[in-house]
Amino acid sequence: MKQLLCKAGLASLLLAVVACTVGPNYEVPKDAMINAPGAAGSLTDANGQEVTVGTVPSNWWHLYDDPVLDGLVRDALHSNTDLRVAASNLARASFVTEEAQEAGGLSGKASGALARAQESGEAFLLPEKVPVANEGDFGISVSYQFDLFGTLKRGVESAGADQQAVQAAGDVARITVVADVVRSYVENCAAGEEQQVAQHSLDLQDESLALTKRLRDAGRSNEPDVTRSRAQAATLRADMPRFTARKRAALYRLAMLTGRTPNDLPPAVGACNKTPRIAQPIPVGDGAALLKRRPDIRQAERKLASATARVGVATGSLYPTVSIGASVGATGVAEDLGTAPTQRWNVGPMITWVFPANGARARVRAAEATTSLALAQFDGVVLNALRETESSLASYAGDLARAAALKDAQQLARRSADETHRFYLAGRQSSLADLDGMRTLSSADSQVAAAETQVTLDQVNLFLALGGGWESE
Repeated sequence: MKQLLCKAGLASLLLAVVACTVGPNYEVPKDAMINAPGAAGSLTDANGQEVTVGTVPSNWWHLYDDPVLDGLVRDALHSNTDLRVAASNLARASFVTEEAQEAGGLSGKASGALARAQESGEAFLLPEKVPVANEGDFGISVSYQFDLFGTLKRGVESAGADQQAVQAAGDVARITVVADVVRSYVENCAAGEEQQVAQHSLDLQDESLALTKRLRDAGRSNEPDVTRSRAQAATLRADMPRFTARKRAALYRLAMLTGRTPNDLPPAVGACNKTPRIAQPIPVGDGAALLKRRPDIRQAERKLASATARVGVATGSLYPTVSIGASVGATGVAEDLGTAPTQRWNVGPMITWVFPANGARARVRAAEATTSLALAQFDGVVLNALRETESSLASYAGDLARAAALKDAQQLARRSADETHRFYLAGRQSSLADLDGMRTLSSADSQVAAAETQVTLDQVNLFLALGGGWESE
């Protein structure tokens, strides 16, 4: 009875040891910035006319209702080189996790050797020389390592968290590529639209120059007026190459982002001359949804989890490793291999303990410091996400208000140009005044086009800050 109680006690002790896992169990620290009361609140201006609190769509670029843009994004998600790099990194991380999962447990090996050798007689306590012989050594061994202190478990946790961090980094690359594609397409189309407006202004100025020359020849104007008009035309003409260069640069970026050469872009891309616009308030959600959605926050949180698990890995190195193993084989003169005198076998527990010296405890403290570093970086990413989103919202609201004011000015300029033109047709205004009114309207058109381009770019920056677009469609 006493022996049974003793065995039961030993079994209970062994189970208790097996259940031990060194190192801290991970959870998001309560004092982390992501748990701050103000982090999950409503976003600034989220109740205005330009944005709503609706859910951010994963395929937000569809809001532009532009099939050409949809095709470019689809091509980029399939062929972009940065996304291919991210996919390779994720595949490598998954294999590292698989390696950690297969560490410990059951393992085995086989060995074999043949040699002609002169053994030392004294090694066998013989006073005479041992004859030269053909020797053989063949064997098979298996062992099973017990994870008594959870060191291997912490290693799997760390590798798994690293893999999830790499996946989040891939999601960051995805939303960045999507935003870059949309931004480049917007700049390409905006350059075409603004070039058309500028060309219209140049045509009006050329007409004004021709009229001024006729007035000079008729004695109703002078040479300085002609020179001034010619200078204005030259200034407008000097701006034209700038739009061409902007359009080409945007096309080159689109080609790179979609994994093709510039000449392989669809013709419809280069022909775009109207800036895409979203004709509805942008859904931005709230702070809580933002913190859950942004992949860079998830990446930083997973890095913190990995660093916490590595504390357990470093702590586990202070404890012994325990395995049970067995081996069979034959060792002896080659001609006798397989006979009873050459056969060998063994089975039993194996304990390896490297005493915690040579900086082992310092490695634990270094792992704990790395965890503090990861927490600080996690907090920084959360704060930066809130800053980027709030700043993007503020810029979007400001530029939207500016565009609205410029549209009002554009309407006034159009009304003035129409009235001047009617007076001109009635003979109450000169043709030069009529052209000046049209030129003022053209300048207003140019300012509105540039302002609306900036609003569209603000929308792209806002969606990037919101972190949408990494989810699979």
